[in-house]
Amino acid sequence: MQRTLLWKRLLIWSVCLWGILFALPNAFYPIVERHNDATAVLAETGALSAMDEADLEGWPSWLPSSLVALGLDLRGGAHLLAEVHVEDVHAARMEVLWPRVRDSLRALRDQVGTIRRLDAPSGELRVTISNPDGLSAALSALRALATPVVSMTGIGQSDIEVSGARDTLTIRLSEAEQQASNERTIQQSLEIIRRRVDEVGTREPTIMRQGEDRILIQVPGLGSAAELKALIGTTAQLTFHPVLGRAASAEDAGSPGDLVLPASDEPGVVYILDRSPVVSGENLVDAQPAFDQNNRPAVSFRFDAPGARAFGDYTAANIGAPFAIVLDGEVISAPVIQSHIAGGSGIITGQFTVEKTTELAVLLRAGALPAGMTFLEERTIGPELGSDSIEAGQRAAVIGMAAVVVFMIACYGGFGVMANMALALNMGLLFAALSVIGATLTLPGIAGIVLTMGMAVDANVLIFERIREELRQGRPAGRAIEVGFEKALSAIMDSNITGLLTALIMFAVGSGPVKGFAVTLGLGILTSMFTAVYVTRLIIETWMRWKRPKTITLNGFIKLAPDRTTIDFFRAQWLTFGVSVAAVVASLLLVATLGLNFGIDFKGGTTIRAETPQAVDIGSYREALSDLSLGDISITEVFDPAFRADQHVVTIRIEAQQGVEALSPESVAQVEAAIKAVDPAVAFTAVESVGPKVSAELIWLALAAVGAGAAGILIYVWLRFEWQFALGTVAALVHDVVVTVGVFAALGLKFDLTIVAALLTILGYSVNDTVVIFDRLRENFAKYKAMPLRDLMNVSANETLSRTLMTASTTLIALLVLLVFGGDVIRGFVFAMVLGVILGTWSTLYVAKNIVLFLGINRSEKTKRGADHEFANIDA
Repeated sequence: MQRTLLWKRLLIWSVCLWGILFALPNAFYPIVERHNDATAVLAETGALSAMDEADLEGWPSWLPSSLVALGLDLRGGAHLLAEVHVEDVHAARMEVLWPRVRDSLRALRDQVGTIRRLDAPSGELRVTISNPDGLSAALSALRALATPVVSMTGIGQSDIEVSGARDTLTIRLSEAEQQASNERTIQQSLEIIRRRVDEVGTREPTIMRQGEDRILIQVPGLGSAAELKALIGTTAQLTFHPVLGRAASAEDAGSPGDLVLPASDEPGVVYILDRSPVVSGENLVDAQPAFDQNNRPAVSFRFDAPGARAFGDYTAANIGAPFAIVLDGEVISAPVIQSHIAGGSGIITGQFTVEKTTELAVLLRAGALPAGMTFLEERTIGPELGSDSIEAGQRAAVIGMAAVVVFMIACYGGFGVMANMALALNMGLLFAALSVIGATLTLPGIAGIVLTMGMAVDANVLIFERIREELRQGRPAGRAIEVGFEKALSAIMDSNITGLLTALIMFAVGSGPVKGFAVTLGLGILTSMFTAVYVTRLIIETWMRWKRPKTITLNGFIKLAPDRTTIDFFRAQWLTFGVSVAAVVASLLLVATLGLNFGIDFKGGTTIRAETPQAVDIGSYREALSDLSLGDISITEVFDPAFRADQHVVTIRIEAQQGVEALSPESVAQVEAAIKAVDPAVAFTAVESVGPKVSAELIWLALAAVGAGAAGILIYVWLRFEWQFALGTVAALVHDVVVTVGVFAALGLKFDLTIVAALLTILGYSVNDTVVIFDRLRENFAKYKAMPLRDLMNVSANETLSRTLMTASTTLIALLVLLVFGGDVIRGFVFAMVLGVILGTWSTLYVAKNIVLFLGINRSEKTKRGADHEFANIDA
């Protein structure tokens, strides 16, 4: 066996050592987490308490301290998906522009006559002039108000467009300015939300842009989505306006150009205000909770220099006149100016509590959100459910890894031990990579890790089966190992690249748990390829140099298939293929007639998870909720063998409410109160609410993801093989996906976004299996030039049968452990994967090859060696 070069050995062992060191902190998660918190406190304040000092010393500073962040489903917390109303900013820009437009046209009164503002759509300003002959002069004056667009894409363009017809002038933002304004609005919203969340000191919040006008906010450890909405959902726009008068109702108040707002603490009273504020919250530099002269809770504030100057000038010129303090569209105070207020500081009084002043001060310090938001998704995961999920995930991972380890030793003996050593290093590299890139580990991510363990041995199985073949042909031990690694490389690359392709597609079009699963699966595939091709080889090479055995054996005490098989997979080809076609047709009919039991991801609505120590009476739950007028409510008890025997789990699903994107916190509180009335011991561990807008988008995203996955695999297999093989592969994929969906329809199982992730993974697994046989078939084209295609396919399938059964068995072992011990949250996902592995093995042997045989392959003088990885044109 040729020895690996020294520099390669050093590099491989260095990578493994790096993986061990950077994965190590995750084994001491609480200690390292407290150490990192103390480090952050020291960096921010420069001082530590005695407790923080102990936490800082709890982990050596010279060791890595990066951790895999835990997602909300493992730690508990709140999740929101917010849509920013960027059009509000366009409307605000028109309001700011109106005084300038008015003044410009008044300067041309002798040409344009009188002017009047008309009602207009949001983001547009319309003005009529009494003298249409002055339209040209008016247009010129208003176009002079335009300024260049401040953005890289809008260079050379103006911020407004002015048009006119007869006696009407229309002003709107240009397309370039709208894009630039939208970009600024989203970036400003991101920064303000981040500051507001940071104010409450939460750990590792996720605040990121999603799409063009949406923001994803995830805050671990926060009690509920309602709390998070209260923190960030208020725009906290503070303005100071001159008061023109008071009225009993908006209908009796002021002229069309005035601003009419209600008083927050005087029901039935509205204030008539000048629309242009004296100063706004943009000039605010500080706000703190305080007490007024009567010792009532208040908020003190301070302006920057321009704001202080404007505020001081106005108060000096308007002593004895009232002015209004407006917060979020309500007049919270309208004091009379007693004297000149210099220095730019003051105090806001009102009907406040201490808690309200503290919250208001946080909002004002963080700044005003530039636009309102609609919450399209809301999820609350209780800490109890998070800890239960961690426990279930850890239990499933440990049992799954132990089962795979035992199975590999049982099948390959000592070489199985070496494969398990590589598997352990693989897990270390995977956790190190997740820690370094700052990935967030979710419960589907844990499923991805367990699945990686099952699939990681596939590359080792390919190599070991190749070594077995070389040994049966009489090659010496060292040479058999070397050739085995060389011949297995092509199949390893092809099978894993297709899996990586599906992971990339999941990450690109998925969201939330699907992305987390895609990251874990993708990294797991990369680390598995490295450990199988390089680490396993180096371990075996080191053992061979140390022991110098004359002969080797890769046999354990279990053999899934004989060394040589001569199964005719086409003997009953019309029966087997007919069964597959019938299963596909039946599945399509089931989906068409019964439909799918869509989860809230696709249907919209709210799901509340409740846990209780006493037996559940579904009837009393349903009766308690019948008077809430929330539409269709379904209540089901979840039977989970992984859960504690004294704990019962109930899922309450409420249909999407008309006219709103997510169920209001008040409605959620009503549901919880009604259930507690009949079951005082119940605890609510999770609340998820998805609006109809997002659910409709997710349906198309799911279809696009599966379609893109199949198309990507079709193109890759076509490039690597021939078009007949690509069509055969895709036919097998369609069979696996459609039948899996049909089973979900027949059993009425919940079909949500995680099931789509499972379908994509099935695509990757199924093509992995098929490509291995096709890769062997490609090799055999050069080896058996005269053999008919049907016989050649049988030979290739028999030669790889042991690998097919081994990979399916190890993957099923890992999945079955997850199915039993992983908890009910991911049970549907794992069940879909189990179906996919079984169907994928069937379609590899009885669907893909049949399609290729029907289509035929031409064999001609273009036949090349298998190592060239090209097919010849050969007649079937």
